[in-house]
Amino acid sequence: MRTGILAAVMAAPLAGCAELNLQSALHPSGHDAAVIAEMTWWLIGGATVIFVGVMILLAASLRDGRRPVRPGVWLLGAGVAFPVAVLTVLLVYGLVRSQQLLAPMSQNALVVSVTAKMWWWEVRYRDPATGNDVVTANEIRLPAQRDVYFALTSDDVIHSFWVPSLAGKVDMLRGRITRLRVRTGDPAVLRGQCAEYCGEQHARMALHVVVEEEAAFDAWLANQARPARVPANALQGRGRALFNERRCSACHTIRGVAEETAGGAALGPDLTHVGSRLYLGAGTLRNDGDAMRDWIADVQRIKHGARMPAFRDLDDDSLHALSAYLEHLQ
Repeated sequence: MRTGILAAVMAAPLAGCAELNLQSALHPSGHDAAVIAEMTWWLIGGATVIFVGVMILLAASLRDGRRPVRPGVWLLGAGVAFPVAVLTVLLVYGLVRSQQLLAPMSQNALVVSVTAKMWWWEVRYRDPATGNDVVTANEIRLPAQRDVYFALTSDDVIHSFWVPSLAGKVDMLRGRITRLRVRTGDPAVLRGQCAEYCGEQHARMALHVVVEEEAAFDAWLANQARPARVPANALQGRGRALFNERRCSACHTIRGVAEETAGGAALGPDLTHVGSRLYLGAGTLRNDGDAMRDWIADVQRIKHGARMPAFRDLDDDSLHALSAYLEHLQ
């Protein structure tokens, strides 16, 4: 109760900016993030009380202009006994609360594998129906109120997985799997970010975590396990043909269309259901309007240094067909 009141009082000045907090450790949406936020607020509150007390003593000393009575008592009390007592309490409190972040999880935790690459995220699930991997990119979907086990690794340099509204940050190292165990909260859309500088487009290496009801998640996962949609019209059919003609399959997989040509190389994100994702380019562009067309035509202007080449030589009709086909893949 007191923790909630403290958090509300401290958060009041930020209330007007709530809609701007796309990612914030001060707005938890899960058990682990709530523990971290509680510890943060108590530390901020305690530091504020100590700071105000010191300022009051400073103001009093300047006003009177006199030396304090029995300075040795002040020195030992305020300079030694008080900080030792406060820091000891904070240490014990921090250790006790931190242990709750390491509590063993149930055997039924959902396993999600995330591989960081320059500069995007590959995400893998296990299809409960077939046991096969379900591969997507730059977006993680999770069921609400569920234990989740993240297996994290890197394909190149050191990255760091951080979704502050869900849990703390964890480094991702090449050749090594690190783990992160969390329990999700209520349905929400959370934003994450690579928190370790990893190169030119580090700032544009974001991902979104969509927490939804379990039934909606099960339906989404079942759909993600299916092969790509068949083109619904001639325009989309031409776009699929262009995808193969322009050798997009050299880097990208579309299950049922280009998986064998890509050979599982995973140089670029799996595009089997790219039209269903919220963003393109690891959080760079909202996936609506002409975003797909703009991304294909001039990706180097939007995200300079990305390994995907720009296709400025495509005419407008070809761009329209290719983007229409990819948008159809939901």
